[in-house]
Amino acid sequence: MLNTTLLFITSFIIVLFGIPSIITIAKLKGLYDSHNDRKLHTSKIPRLGGLAIFAAFAISVCLWADSNVPRLQYLTAGLIVLFFSGLKDDIIVISPINKLVMQIFSASLVCMAEGIRITSFQGLFGVNDISIYLSIPISIFTLIVITNAFNLIDGVDGLAGGLGLIISLAFAAWFYLIGEFGWATISFALSGSLLGFLFFNYAPAKIFMGDAGSLTIGFLISIFTLKFIEFGNIVRTDGLLLTTAPIIAIAVLIIPLYDTLRVFILRIVNKQSPFKADRNHLHHWLIKIGLTHNQVCLTLYVTNVLFIFVAVLLRNTNIMVLASVIVGMAIILGQLPVYIHRHLITDIDADANEIEQEIEELLGKQNK
Repeated sequence: MLNTTLLFITSFIIVLFGIPSIITIAKLKGLYDSHNDRKLHTSKIPRLGGLAIFAAFAISVCLWADSNVPRLQYLTAGLIVLFFSGLKDDIIVISPINKLVMQIFSASLVCMAEGIRITSFQGLFGVNDISIYLSIPISIFTLIVITNAFNLIDGVDGLAGGLGLIISLAFAAWFYLIGEFGWATISFALSGSLLGFLFFNYAPAKIFMGDAGSLTIGFLISIFTLKFIEFGNIVRTDGLLLTTAPIIAIAVLIIPLYDTLRVFILRIVNKQSPFKADRNHLHHWLIKIGLTHNQVCLTLYVTNVLFIFVAVLLRNTNIMVLASVIVGMAIILGQLPVYIHRHLITDIDADANEIEQEIEELLGKQNK
């Protein structure tokens, strides 16, 4: 417990004291985030926050990780590859296909060399154990989807960092409860660095995490997700057995996963590339109905915690029942901002038309 506390504090302090120097260097070298129609900010803001997150995570683990932490050399190699590909994209921009190749390489290292993969669906859609020939591609796909989900959700000050903090703390707490102290340690290391980062990323943000940060966070959380699901397959006698781990994992990741799936489906339906950037994310719709950046973050934080609470509360129900509850909640709550915006605009237009008619009537009477 002492090592975990020291690790969390160390990663927090490194980010807290490291980011001001990164901001200074970024401003001196002109390393600012690029502007386009999809982005909500207008001022020049550095996007090298991922450098502090990665450094704090790595240094704190090296300093305080004990014998409970597995060696994980292939995971480390994959994480380094992804971090530097993201850092390069933050500075000079690389093509999406190059980033995807790096993600496939890193995910393959984790699944094939490190052996971290999904081996059972625990009865989801009637499927239990799956063969290694299906397990590896499914696991690689899962890692890539979750990694990119965090990359896509990073559109509002404090959103990706805050959701990453909530999700990493949720996994850390569960790993700690079931005695997987090594994985709890790694999760707490990421949590500490994200907490420090949020001090500089809340609106108005002084720095963005960039692709180096979002890919680092997404990749680590995707690995936590696979381990969480696999630990649910272990027979336990302490009452902490999870027979619905895959769905609980989805509930923990609900905001980035649902948002990514939703925008991809909408783009395909509209005959556009699913990778084409737009302003159709959940945070864009919340901004459209009048919420500030901080209110958007708080709304999505609370929503994510609500899903975690419901999933844990119903963890012993049938897995398909829990899946139906989580999916149903996601669809209803996810469409609320769209519904509110469309009716709000309709009401405003109707009121404007009425006012215009009244003015015309008054002017007509005066002319007579």
